[in-house]
Amino acid sequence: GQILGEHCRENDLVVNPAKGKKLTNMRAAGSDENVVLNSTVEMSLEECMSYINDDELVEITPQAIRLRKAPGGKGARA
Repeated sequence: GQILGEHCRENDLVVNPAKGKKLTNMRAAGSDENVVLNSTVEMSLEECMSYINDDELVEITPQAIRLRKAPGGKGARA
């Protein structure tokens, strides 16, 4: 899958960015805070190559440069 961000530990964190929020207890005051995401970081090809680990790939298209996990890793689909 695509690399979405980084966290402070060495292991990989598997996330699903399309998973919706649970809609229970909708009227509770103060429990529903907005989640603010940081903006994306634009990296050049050289920066991407120095940023990736051994189990990651750089995908290059005419429109974008993407960082991805190598196929066959922990989050591989069946």
